[in-house]
Amino acid sequence: MEMEFGGAGDVRFERIGKAGVITLTRPKALNALNLTIVASMRRALRAWETDADVALVIVRGEGRAFCAGGDILDVYKAGRDGRVMTGFFQEEYSLNAHIARFPKPYVALIDGIVMGGGCGISVHGSHRVYGENAVLAMPEVGIGFFPDVGGGHFLPRLKGKSGMWLGLTGNRVKQGDALAIGAATHAVPSAALEAIFSRLCETGDADAAIAPHAVTPPPLTPAGDFAAMDRLFAADTLEGIMQALENEAASGGAFARTCLDTMATRSPTSMAVTFRELREGAGLTMDDNMRMEYRVVNRMLTGHDFYEGIRAVLVDRDNKPVWEPATLDGITPAAIDAYFAPLEAPELDLS
Repeated sequence: MEMEFGGAGDVRFERIGKAGVITLTRPKALNALNLTIVASMRRALRAWETDADVALVIVRGEGRAFCAGGDILDVYKAGRDGRVMTGFFQEEYSLNAHIARFPKPYVALIDGIVMGGGCGISVHGSHRVYGENAVLAMPEVGIGFFPDVGGGHFLPRLKGKSGMWLGLTGNRVKQGDALAIGAATHAVPSAALEAIFSRLCETGDADAAIAPHAVTPPPLTPAGDFAAMDRLFAADTLEGIMQALENEAASGGAFARTCLDTMATRSPTSMAVTFRELREGAGLTMDDNMRMEYRVVNRMLTGHDFYEGIRAVLVDRDNKPVWEPATLDGITPAAIDAYFAPLEAPELDLS
């Protein structure tokens, strides 16, 4: 039975058996989130959390992506026209926080790209089921942004220092790695996802529906690289991390060299903001973390690097962003403090 929460063709809501089912229906846009989707998802979750006929919620995406993130070009164009789209982030961040405290099983069925905002509508839920085609990333430092949508909360809580590595590099990981670091709660064969979906709807029992199909694929990242990650990304400062990477790369460490080469292409401001976000987020509740991220996004949307990153990657596609400042040495502590300072405008309202 299809239900109407205002999805406007971008997302479909159904009651199938004992499940409330959310299906993102923008496959050509890789199911990128827009204001319509996040606002309607919030309405659905509010209704379903008190609906005795809904035992659990299932989220999935049509096509080859679960969700590639937020529809960031809309945000870019609005900012270029002098309209900072804080309303979108108010809704999106409130949705992320709602998912984290949702009282029923929330099952994300993922068998494709899950990045940025796609992580925000999946990783805070109780069950994250990855097929073998799943690809996870928080790539925001590559576009002059930061890993928001609760990245400050979930990245520091992944295994070891894998979250700091993901946030500062923007690297992608696949099914086995996602399971090993805790981003996925279950790995299954892609061919089993339809049977899992049917059982979820039929029984309303998430664990029983998933468990018979669960597998443990080996991580693609070598164990030695995980060990290096935990060692090299553990410093108390971003400068300490960079120094550790440089020292190890100088002595022939291939993992450290690869990290440095990647990070050299990322926005220095984004990396500095991300480091502080993850350090602070490690000690915050989800709600307080989202309030922190809302302060940061308000500043990001009036800065330089976000617009330059989107220009280089998605508009002109020259992949040659000119960051300001161009190096970490050019960033002052006061400049980063300003991203996290209380807002003059209203703070994030999670009611």
